[in-house]
Amino acid sequence: MAFENTPTNFDYNSTRSKLLLSEYGRNVQNMVKYIVALPTKEERNKYAQVVIDLMGFLNPHLRDVADFKHKLWDHLHIISEFKIDVDSPYPKPSEEAIHIKPEPLRYPNQRIRYKHYGKTIEMMIEKAKSIDEPERRKHMVAAIANFMKMAYVQWNKDSVSDETILADLVALSKGELKIDEPIALNKVEYRAPTHTQNNNNNRGGRTNNQNNRGGGGSSAGGRSNNNNPRNNNNQNSRSRNNGSSGSGKKY
Repeated sequence: MAFENTPTNFDYNSTRSKLLLSEYGRNVQNMVKYIVALPTKEERNKYAQVVIDLMGFLNPHLRDVADFKHKLWDHLHIISEFKIDVDSPYPKPSEEAIHIKPEPLRYPNQRIRYKHYGKTIEMMIEKAKSIDEPERRKHMVAAIANFMKMAYVQWNKDSVSDETILADLVALSKGELKIDEPIALNKVEYRAPTHTQNNNNNRGGRTNNQNNRGGGGSSAGGRSNNNNPRNNNNQNSRSRNNGSSGSGKKY
């Protein structure tokens, strides 16, 4: 059989040990494993320095990192799974510090009373409540009301009366922010997103291009119509030539 001498002990990546730091490759990891098994510390120190130089050569971008030599020695300990016993110029890192996990982020569960105004409006209202100066507080309340109107129009795509905005402001502030004097808020109109307008403009440009193509077709037709009189003149001249030649033959 042709397959009798085929080796069966293939070396696949799936059967190898886990590659701890892939940027250095498996050969460096095998060298570190060899250093860990050396009997004397003098030999380990000698070969460890050679591997450190090789690691710096394989990753020259680490030279831009502050104290990159310290980083290389930390990587050497990580590759050896913290088993290498050498005289490092830097303190040996702890395994717990390397594999520390960050605390999970808490998802905000704050309830927004009017979602079309957003949480920012509520924060601005709380800030306005703490203002003691009457004139400054009045300007702050007017700015909040104008911002609320803009948010309302952008959300609902429709106009809104100033009375509705001021009533919502009183409700959100629990009656603490009131505008006693009549005030006219800024006029706000709904504006469609920019990408929608660009798409419409592009569609219009394609339509114009199609119209231009249609115009080219009519011009082509005009050229063909202009060619018809030339063809007629050529045919007439040929018929006259044939007639004159025929009359010469008769005489």
